[in-house]
Amino acid sequence: MGEQYAKVFGDLYGFETIGLRYFNVFGKRQDPDGAYAAAIPRFIRHLIRHDAPTIHGDGTQSRDFTYIDNVVHANHIAMLSTNPVAVNEVYNVAFGSSTNLNELIEILQQLLSKFDPAIADVQVKFGPERVGDVRHSLASIVKAETILGYRPEIDLRTGLEHAIQWYWSELSQS
Repeated sequence: MGEQYAKVFGDLYGFETIGLRYFNVFGKRQDPDGAYAAAIPRFIRHLIRHDAPTIHGDGTQSRDFTYIDNVVHANHIAMLSTNPVAVNEVYNVAFGSSTNLNELIEILQQLLSKFDPAIADVQVKFGPERVGDVRHSLASIVKAETILGYRPEIDLRTGLEHAIQWYWSELSQS
């Protein structure tokens, strides 16, 4: 809806806008209990506590996870863009590749096991699929690359490596 309002205001009043659609953003300081809590901090908290994280479905559903630094970069270049073609458009902000939830848990266990080797043995619970859940999410970032010059540099694993110390420090205490 916000994108439509921006278009109307642009058409009526000459406002110049750029819309950014964020896909599965993660990073330090992400609250596993917040209103927009994502899978990554929730899974990490469960693993740290040696509680089995629950995946709804078989774990082969996939998401396009992007590290917060990629999002900051996209905001920065969108804000400073002088390309007239970029104005009054909407862009996907993501990494541009997908990872399934089974793979995500495996990466998290590898990284967290450096702090506590027992985390490698925590088993995952598989629950029923959630009604209305999107099975696969993969953003096309071609438009953002072509028009804005967006180039995400930090992939999922590297982003998790950047953030894992913070997750461990904060979530192992709670």
